[in-house]
Amino acid sequence: MTKTIQVRVDEQLKDSSDKLFDSLGLDTSTAIRMFLVAANNSGGMPFAVQSNQFDDVATDIAIRDGIARREAGERFYTAEESLNRLRKAIEVGGVRG
Repeated sequence: MTKTIQVRVDEQLKDSSDKLFDSLGLDTSTAIRMFLVAANNSGGMPFAVQSNQFDDVATDIAIRDGIARREAGERFYTAEESLNRLRKAIEVGGVRG
């Protein structure tokens, strides 16, 4: 008997993951199954998980602010999109150094 797992992820994450797994000769479902098997075999996460990454209060505040802004509908740009927007602004004289 099999069961279905449904996970909601950002479209960009899904697309980039599909491309990555395809380049490895896998589909995303197989990669997820591999993760679950590895987690069961290791008795935990099959990679290091660090809990001290959020000890910094400023980092925690920034993360919570980002989450709130995203929930409010604000659009976040990828690094490439940000650079393209900055270059365009420079071209039209909107940014001065």
